[in-house]
Amino acid sequence: MFKKLFKKNNPTKPVEEKVYSPLTGTLVPIEDIPDPTFSEKMIGDGFAVSPMEGKVVAPIDGEVVQVFPTKHAIGIQTAGGLEILIHIGLDTVNLGGEGFTTFIEEGDKVQKGDLLVEFDVDTIKNKATSAISPVIITNVEKIIKLEKSSAQDVIGGESIILSVSTQ
Repeated sequence: MFKKLFKKNNPTKPVEEKVYSPLTGTLVPIEDIPDPTFSEKMIGDGFAVSPMEGKVVAPIDGEVVQVFPTKHAIGIQTAGGLEILIHIGLDTVNLGGEGFTTFIEEGDKVQKGDLLVEFDVDTIKNKATSAISPVIITNVEKIIKLEKSSAQDVIGGESIILSVSTQ
């Protein structure tokens, strides 16, 4: 009877999650993103996509925890605690929301493949530094194991890019 009361807590079992590409386009290794904040992994690890179309879908099931006022970045947290930042283009904060339409708001529950944002690829290519869009796990301290796909062409909501084990 008392065994349950005094039993040592077992460490939590690792949570394994798959992160899909939120965009359709060409996969870009994080080290090749033309912005040191991302390429030097200052805010986390992940990948980027050079988009072929202006749609961003949920890369994983979770809750929208942040929608930047300029609509250029979305934060999602999974039930397992993984925090993912999707940053559409580089230096797109300077566009002030021009060319972006959001379909979600903070607190929304999303499932892999749900439409999050539409954006005008030409506006970003012409007015921002780059259309390359980083997808970053911001709480890397939780990661036990991270495997990255070596795919080149990816499809939003369909191509698995990361396999992540967290505690």
